Amino acid sequence: MKKRLALILASAMLVTSAVAGLASCKSGGAGGEGGSSEKGHVYYLNFKPEADGIWQDLAKKYTEETGITVDITTAADGKYEETLASEISKADAPTLFQINGPTGLANWKDYCYDLSDAAVTKELTDKAYALNDADGATRGIAFVTESYGLITNTKLLKEAGYEITDITNFESLKKVAEDITAKKAAGEINFSAFTNASLTSGDWWRMQTHLANLPLYYEYKDGNVDPGVGLQEIKGTYMDNFRQILDLYLDNATCERSVAASKKIDDARTEFVNGEAVFYQNGTWEYNKDSGLMDMELGFLPIYIGVEGEENQSVCTGTENFWAVNSQASEEDIQATLDFLEWAVTDDEVTKVMADDMGFSIPFKNAKPVSNKLTLMANDMVSGGKTNVSWALITMPSQAWKDNLGSFMAAYASDKTDEAWAGVVKAYVDNWKVEKDLVAEATKD
Repeated sequence: MKKRLALILASAMLVTSAVAGLASCKSGGAGGEGGSSEKGHVYYLNFKPEADGIWQDLAKKYTEETGITVDITTAADGKYEETLASEISKADAPTLFQINGPTGLANWKDYCYDLSDAAVTKELTDKAYALNDADGATRGIAFVTESYGLITNTKLLKEAGYEITDITNFESLKKVAEDITAKKAAGEINFSAFTNASLTSGDWWRMQTHLANLPLYYEYKDGNVDPGVGLQEIKGTYMDNFRQILDLYLDNATCERSVAASKKIDDARTEFVNGEAVFYQNGTWEYNKDSGLMDMELGFLPIYIGVEGEENQSVCTGTENFWAVNSQASEEDIQATLDFLEWAVTDDEVTKVMADDMGFSIPFKNAKPVSNKLTLMANDMVSGGKTNVSWALITMPSQAWKDNLGSFMAAYASDKTDEAWAGVVKAYVDNWKVEKDLVAEATKD
C-alpha cells in the first residue's frame, strides 16, 4: 500500500498547489467541522468543479435531515489524482472519492470498500455500471454517464453558409472549418471555426484525454479489444488521424496556434458563449442554466478524425466517474457514507437536482429524465442507428501519462514540425507501456 501511494505521490505534479487550488474547502455541517461522531461522518472528495455548489447544497440538506456531517471538497481541474493522493493519507481522509475505471481501481484498490451488497449497488439499472475487481467484488459504482463531441452554434454555422447536416465526416468538417477561416480573413464573418484548444498545463484534458480517446477507440475496435479493459501495449495505428484533427483545431481557431499553450478552458468556454467560434469540443456537463448555452441554437457533432465508416459514429458516451468508499475509514463513517449514497440515488428531490441542475444521466432506478439538450441529442444519435464511441480513455495508464502527453501536444502547437509530432507519438505510444508497467509493478500485492 505504501509503495503504491508513494508512486502516485511521486508522479503527481504540484501536489501542494493542487490542494491550495481546491474549488471549495470542507463545509462543516451539523456536528462541527470534519471528524467522526457516533453517527459517523461523510467526507466527499468531488471530481467535478462544475457541480461543486450543488453538492454543497445537497450536503447541507442531508445534514439538516439526518444530523450527519457531510463535508465536500472539490479538486481543481486536472488535479484530482494529486489531491486524492494528498488527502487520503491524512487522519481525516475522504470517506467517499472517485476512481476513473480500471486504472483508478488498480491505483486505489486498497482503499476501495466492497460495495457488492451495498444498497446503492442494488439501485443500479445494469450490473455493467458496477466496477469489479479480479475476484468479482464491486469496488466502484458509476454514478453518471456523459457524452462529449463538438458542441456547435448552428446559428453561426448558418451565417457561414452551412447546415449541421453538411458535416458527416472529417473531410466535410475540414472543408467547413477552413472555409470559415477564409471568410473570416476576408472580413465576410467575424467568428472562427473552433475555440482555442486550451493547452495550458492543468487545462489540457480536452485534448490529452478526450481527443486522445478517438485514436485509442479505433485501435481497440480494430482488435476487438474491450474498451473497458484495454491493452498493456498499443501500436498507435491512428496517430496520423490524431494529428490531422488536432491541426484542424489549431489552424482554424480563435487564436494563433502558437499561443494555444497559454489558453485555459474558461477562455474557450467564454469564446463559445460569446459567439466567437462555431465549434467547441466539450461535453454534456457544459449544458447548465448559468452557462449561456441554454439560450443558444445548439447542435452536437461527433469528433471526426478521418477513419473509414465514421459517418456512422455518434458522439463519445461513457463514464470515468465511479464512486468508491474508503475501506480504511471507521465503521461508523463507512456506514454513514453508504447511507448518504443510498439517499443520493433514491431521494426524489436529489435525483431531480441531478437531472435538472447537474444535467446528469444517472444509471439508477430512480433516475429522472434529463432536460439537458446535449444529452438528448446524443441519445437521438444512438436511437437513430449511430454507433456510440466508447470511453476507451478509462484504460489510459495514469495521470502522469496524460500530463506528459499534454506537454508534448502543447509543444507541438507552437512547433508544427514532424520532429515535434514525433515527441507526441513517443509520449502516446512508447510511454503507454512504460506507464502501464510502472502501475503494474506498484500495484502488486
